Amino acid sequence: MQPIVKTQVHDHTATLTLNRPEKRNALSREMLRELHQALDDLHQERRVRGVILTGAGQAFCAGMDLDEMRSAAEQEDKHEQWRADAVLYHDVIELMLRFPKPLIAAVNGPAVAGGAGLVMACDLVVACEAATFGFPEPRRGIVAGLVAPLLAFRLGGSRAAQLLLTARLFSAVEMYAFGLYHELIHEDKIWARSREIVGEVALSAPEAIGHTKRLLNEEIGETLFTQLIAGAAASATSRTTEAAAEGLNAFLEKRDPKWW
Repeated sequence: MQPIVKTQVHDHTATLTLNRPEKRNALSREMLRELHQALDDLHQERRVRGVILTGAGQAFCAGMDLDEMRSAAEQEDKHEQWRADAVLYHDVIELMLRFPKPLIAAVNGPAVAGGAGLVMACDLVVACEAATFGFPEPRRGIVAGLVAPLLAFRLGGSRAAQLLLTARLFSAVEMYAFGLYHELIHEDKIWARSREIVGEVALSAPEAIGHTKRLLNEEIGETLFTQLIAGAAASATSRTTEAAAEGLNAFLEKRDPKWW
């Protein structure tokens, strides 16, 4: 059975591949657990100087697994399940931000909702022209609470408002212009270029790189982790509303939601 998160190591570069191409690499609970474990394992690999995160198939990541979300809504302990789901995703994002080695997102296709959050938790982003990006959660009746602090941290409050309130998908060209995508290149060259970047990082002292990440994410971004906790609570709470039930059902039934 294929792992949901594939790990490969080439010299000083590790590659983590989200491996549910038939589901557009939607983030199931098992995928998040495997991603967390893979990062924990690579933390101890001294030869690994940087990690590339990419997706199998035509998408980077389509966000949270909607089948699991709908199943959770039907459980008696649904509020507890929603809280647990938010905590699981939060823990992966925090681990990525605290990870001492550079994380490079090789965005090979659409990065949406929770998948867009994974991109923002990386330090550097190489993307192709098919790498659309956005947060459609409000159109599904929920709040993109956990990724909102990350978006404001990376792009500022004005851009965060634009992406979160319009809830539309933005093109790779737009995201490059905004500064979230650092390089925009042909899809066939994404991994190779990402590996070159790790090679550039490997010329520096590992301790200096680790301290630099800590300076950026934990000291300059000193309130970020507190905001992520608050965002996780907002995300979980939003799933308890009638709007969330209508939005999710409408999406799965391929119809327009009926807001009141």
